[in-house]
Amino acid sequence: MRAVLMEIEKAPFDGGFLDISVPGHSSEEISYHILLMHEARLIEAVDLSSLDGVCWKPKRLTYEGHEFLDAARNDTFWKKAKDKVTTSTGALTLEGLKIALSALMKHAITGGM
Repeated sequence: MRAVLMEIEKAPFDGGFLDISVPGHSSEEISYHILLMHEARLIEAVDLSSLDGVCWKPKRLTYEGHEFLDAARNDTFWKKAKDKVTTSTGALTLEGLKIALSALMKHAITGGM
């Protein structure tokens, strides 16, 4: 998810959809994650699915997507947030990551990191 968000951020916004690729991930896997991020309001995306299969393409990051990516961009924060959420809950969820990243950023701002 983080890699897809970074790819969307790099692309110029012209109002159309983007073709995103992430090494090591299939187009089907990327399309599914684009759908999930669209549902989570991290991105705007279009459904180009047809009888040939499911196909979601991103258009742009939303404000919430930019905020999430800015918090997740730091590799140390990202790893700590993933570890904290997985250890605490046994699962890795977007909401858990949002909370953990927010707490890490707040802790860093107040001088704790």
